[in-house]
Amino acid sequence: MALHIVLVEPEIPANTGNIARTCAATGIHLHLVRPLGFRTDDATLKRAGLDYWYAVNIEYHDSFREVEEKYSGSRFFFATTKARKRYTDFKFQDGDFFVFGKETKGLPPEILEAHPDTLMRMPMTDKVRSLNLSNSAAIIVYEALRQLDFPGME
Repeated sequence: MALHIVLVEPEIPANTGNIARTCAATGIHLHLVRPLGFRTDDATLKRAGLDYWYAVNIEYHDSFREVEEKYSGSRFFFATTKARKRYTDFKFQDGDFFVFGKETKGLPPEILEAHPDTLMRMPMTDKVRSLNLSNSAAIIVYEALRQLDFPGME
């Protein structure tokens, strides 16, 4: 089983570290798209991931286009507050990619415009603009894993 999280230009090392820990706990592959808002040897990044970095299958990419080309034929889902569909409206399958944008701006408009049918959001009140990136990634990943009956997990 191989699900994937793609972080496009993440800015906050603690969020990426938390997502890496979720990936280690679930067997999800992590893709980081440059430029990153931190160095990968950043102490905050390492602290957030604790001592689980050895268990993370991680790839670095220079652009989101590079990810799409390398994994052409795969299904990509895009988390955005601008979506009409909720993440629970989709039926996920092995091999799916979940794409998240940078903390301050989300995904670039050109990515959103290129994938209108697979944009997804999480319901929330109008009191906040968005959820924390690492929380959003965990929510979506665990929904996908639930749909797949938590393969390889106890």
